[in-house]
Amino acid sequence: MEIPLAATLARADRDYLGAFQAMATPCEVRVETDDAELARRVTGAVEAEARRIEAKFSRYRDDSIIGRINAAGGRRTAVDAETAHLLDFAGQCFDLSGGMFDITSGALRRAWRFDGSDRIPGATDIKALQKLVGWNRVSWRDCCLTLPAGMEIDLGGLAKEYAVDRALAVARAITAAPVLVNFGGDLVVSGPRTGGARWHVAIASVEKDDALAGMLELASGALATSGDARRFLLKDGVRYSHILNPRTGWPVQDAPRSVTVAALSCVEAGMVATLAMLQGKRAEKFLKREGARAWCIR
Repeated sequence: MEIPLAATLARADRDYLGAFQAMATPCEVRVETDDAELARRVTGAVEAEARRIEAKFSRYRDDSIIGRINAAGGRRTAVDAETAHLLDFAGQCFDLSGGMFDITSGALRRAWRFDGSDRIPGATDIKALQKLVGWNRVSWRDCCLTLPAGMEIDLGGLAKEYAVDRALAVARAITAAPVLVNFGGDLVVSGPRTGGARWHVAIASVEKDDALAGMLELASGALATSGDARRFLLKDGVRYSHILNPRTGWPVQDAPRSVTVAALSCVEAGMVATLAMLQGKRAEKFLKREGARAWCIR
């Protein structure tokens, strides 16, 4: 099925800026060029790749591979090589994090609604859902996945960052011009600008919309941010982050408001940022121990 494209293209200083909406987030691609047709081709390819990944891995679509896996009712589901690659990576993240990074934790959304209200679920409801959480309960071998009935997976913690990396790959297949791909603040660059200049990237404030917390210069690699600035609950003065500890079913306490990490790829940066948030008050110590280039806002 061909997915219609809807990107706009505009001149922005030294770049052409292509913009569109995908994966519930604003997406953009900057191409340093004077060639509008080249910029249009790159933007179209980036948007097409973003929409392909969204259609394939969205948990909201019945016809996606994730939708089919979650609807299998305990039956085995065979997956293709690309999906297997992401599931292997998710399994590695689960092992490396001691079970804190868990793509089966989406079942907890049945109790938690992070809409800015003060509705906190009961401990009994959360305990019941805990039986449906745990990558260690999943059978994953020979490119076939079997979930116990009632369990589900969600690649939301990986898919957007993967889409950013893939989008840059398709852009680089078209042009050697400097390119920046940014999907909702998770971004990657093809290298420095012409003449070795760096890209300037803003870190958004967690307090005010359209305000900046800082400015970074990026010559290569990727940045990814994890945080709770817009998804939380607030009750009796206590803030409940949308970042849940899959081992307890409750929000992580005392985590930074946001963590931004620089790495070679957006997938790597996103993984480290998420793992740092899951450490709560120990986030900074975790990042230092891992030798990560990171910026925390509390």
